Amino acid sequence: MIELGVNIDHIATVRQARRTYEPDPVWGAVEAHLGGADGITVHLREDRRHIQDADVRRLKETTQIKLNLEMAATDEMVGIACATRPEMAMLVPEGRHEVTTEGGLDIVGQEARLKDVIARLRDAGITTSVFIDAEIPQIEAAARIGASVCEIHTGPYAHAFYEKGRDAEAPAVLAELQKIRAAGRAIRQLGMRFNAGHALNYYNVQPVARLDGIRELHIGHAIVSRAVFVGLREAVREMKALMVAAAERPEAE
Repeated sequence: MIELGVNIDHIATVRQARRTYEPDPVWGAVEAHLGGADGITVHLREDRRHIQDADVRRLKETTQIKLNLEMAATDEMVGIACATRPEMAMLVPEGRHEVTTEGGLDIVGQEARLKDVIARLRDAGITTSVFIDAEIPQIEAAARIGASVCEIHTGPYAHAFYEKGRDAEAPAVLAELQKIRAAGRAIRQLGMRFNAGHALNYYNVQPVARLDGIRELHIGHAIVSRAVFVGLREAVREMKALMVAAAERPEAE
């Protein structure tokens, strides 16, 4: 069964806009769980622009579904992860001036350092994941450093989908989807788990959810945006229903 990890960063974004105590991301996590989420994702950024250290601790103590901590591969973040022990830690690239994560992690260019980070997280009992572009060399490097999970960056697919008028059969969209499909095949052949995420929404999610062997999708902005109008529990329920419906229909040959 395909699983949905709900990223609740932007609940904290609204809170931090006023530097107050509401809306509470922990409350958001509970609502997401009740809507059918299988996990909660948060990105503790170096600049603490949304999620705060206390949020991560409280989520770990309170959340009854798995917690995925997105993090830069820094000593500070490894220390926080090892102390908090989320069920999964996902290494992502991070830039202070980016609005959101702009691309996958370059594992090939920093294998030795990332291998050490992965080992430290694994020794703490944490499942290790890497957020990478749909490129075979990066997938092979992920296997070499000992990652258990590869999350494929779906941003290029999502952007093509939007630019081509939400036409799922446009050649540019199909080309990006094929890259994700090939990446997933390589990930599984190397014994890792195939996840995906970034810029997925209610219109573009189903072709990705239908891919063979995909395990989890991590989605945040679209769900929190829809929740403004329908509530978080309902927004999660609608996304999970779309994913499950797609996953139950095999891809056309």
